[in-house]
Amino acid sequence: MTLNDSPAMPLVDGFGRTIRYLRVSVTDRCDLRCRYCMAEHMTFLPRAKIATLEELAIIAERFVVRGVRKVRLSGGEPLVRRDVMQLVQRLGRHVGGALDELTMTTNGTRLREHAGALFDAGLRRLNVSLDSRDPARFRHITRHGEVAQVLDGIKAARDAGLAIKINMVALKGVNEDEIAAMLDWCVAEGHDLTLIETMPLGAVDEDRTDRFLPLTVVKERLDQRFTLARDAAQTGGPARYWRVDGGATRLGLISPLTQNFCDGCNRVRLTTEGRLYTCLGHDDHRDLRAALREGGVEGLDAAIEDALSTKPRRHDFRIGRGDAPAVARHMSVTGG
Repeated sequence: MTLNDSPAMPLVDGFGRTIRYLRVSVTDRCDLRCRYCMAEHMTFLPRAKIATLEELAIIAERFVVRGVRKVRLSGGEPLVRRDVMQLVQRLGRHVGGALDELTMTTNGTRLREHAGALFDAGLRRLNVSLDSRDPARFRHITRHGEVAQVLDGIKAARDAGLAIKINMVALKGVNEDEIAAMLDWCVAEGHDLTLIETMPLGAVDEDRTDRFLPLTVVKERLDQRFTLARDAAQTGGPARYWRVDGGATRLGLISPLTQNFCDGCNRVRLTTEGRLYTCLGHDDHRDLRAALREGGVEGLDAAIEDALSTKPRRHDFRIGRGDAPAVARHMSVTGG
């Protein structure tokens, strides 16, 4: 099956939302252990349960045939998967044709090694997760990471020609005093910044309520220091954007708990097992790898249609002391 196959019907869910955006988790593994994302001692999927890169490529390409215009590769940390560049190069061939954009979310630890190859494969933009630029604080949040390694990777990516958007999870009592300084740094470096509320996905080693920082509060604080003008540009994701001080830098806010972003949801998520989740906050899924193996393209299309027919109107995220996570799986399983 290739993208030369005759186009199929576009993907529309039961609420009339057209799906244009696919996020693909190529691995559930990561070389960091961020406290809000993972438990310190994780049990990762055995190799036998992981879809091959060929299977992930075939499924992703089928979505492109069906009208998806943007694909984001994520994890875990996508660059820890062996031979992942084969998938990047294969999907990158469609950029400028059937695919508008191929992007990646990364923690940046391996960007120095891969930045040039990512650009050559067709990527022009990266999201880099960076919750602090302070070495001790970064090491605390990630449990053992070295921020200098990430900053070096960001520089290598920029030098290779890749635009950078920094993703920062706002954590009460941990990095909230660094948010304004992070925005200052992004303006100086020419990066965009997206702030994200912590999401109740998977069991971690602390109560997320202690770290939940509403972005409504953060925005009020930033308004005292920066001139933030609403920007209507869309990247296909859930963020709302503001221009910072009339310059090129954009501030994005992803606030699933204080300001629900579901009405215009145009995205679905494919896990490293080949399972399709139509909503980050629900457990319903369809096994697309099994559908492909058992029924080929027709079986794959049928499974996709079935999944979209049950895509919920909105997630059920909530956060409160003692509340169980909205879903048992960790964010690294579904992909960012």
